[in-house]
Amino acid sequence: MSDQTLDVVVIGAGPCGIAAGAAARHLGLSTVLFDRGCITQSLVGYPYYMTFFSTAEKLELAGVPFTIADSKPSRREALAYYRRVVEHHRLDVRQYEEVTAIEGVLGDFVVHTKPLNGDARVTRSRAVIIATGGFHEPNLLNVPGEGLSKVLHYYREPYPFYDQDVVIVGARNSAVEAALELYRNGTRVTLVHARDEISKGVKSWVVPDITNRIKKGEIPVYWRHRLAEVKPSSVVLREEGTGKMTELANDWVLALIGWHADPSLLHSMGVSIDRETGIPSHDAATMETNVPGVFVAGVLAAGNDANQIFIENGKEHGGMIARALLDRFERAPAGR
Repeated sequence: MSDQTLDVVVIGAGPCGIAAGAAARHLGLSTVLFDRGCITQSLVGYPYYMTFFSTAEKLELAGVPFTIADSKPSRREALAYYRRVVEHHRLDVRQYEEVTAIEGVLGDFVVHTKPLNGDARVTRSRAVIIATGGFHEPNLLNVPGEGLSKVLHYYREPYPFYDQDVVIVGARNSAVEAALELYRNGTRVTLVHARDEISKGVKSWVVPDITNRIKKGEIPVYWRHRLAEVKPSSVVLREEGTGKMTELANDWVLALIGWHADPSLLHSMGVSIDRETGIPSHDAATMETNVPGVFVAGVLAAGNDANQIFIENGKEHGGMIARALLDRFERAPAGR
């Protein structure tokens, strides 16, 4: 354990964690970022050929220009860009080093970590920023057969599903884009959605495409249906309201119904979390939780509704937190 006490430790090296670290560095605060995976781990898990809804300008962090030929960046361009931000601001990012516990109080937090290949470590800091994102675990269907290997909660590319019967559960961006790509690569794809229309948040340039495929019957949709059971060679659907059951031949199920955050670290530190919304108690002006010196940043602050915070607004949290910390530390007694 080093004798040095850092000003702030950031847990999570996604875009919002990077923004927080860069903001702290800009104001002269000593900081280290920890992540149990690699830099921008959540983006690594996105579909290989995904294009962002936001423009490059809105995804920019910490004064580093995001310059590309098109207005909307690809996953690959975003991955390269955020690594460039880390390099530009010389951020100390400890990749593959999971935070296992945090103890202490404002001014003297003890952060316990475990590297992927190494002994446990301890780092001391005056404050802590939790920016672990909203992609800890997938939302489950909670139906019989969900544990079968044919059920996947992620999608990356269409090629493994050629000439297969695939059911996609959901109708948000990820589900709709996967359906279109699978259809164009020789997959017999069917959408199942509990409501009677695609999500309002689906990318505007994708809506006409999926609408036309549905109208022509090229991508069948079971509106107002839920998956009731997964069997080795079929799935059973239940219609909302009537309860009518329909069985379809099936090879794969893509349950693209979102992910959720892991609140266990916040709970362990005494942060209050609303049971209904999943939102951690925090001051919207500083992002400080009810535990002094513990801050939240990024999508974690949105609780169960991850669609309320994206990179373009979550990146602002870092500056808010850094300014609040600088003000507090400047007012702290000499010797800290």
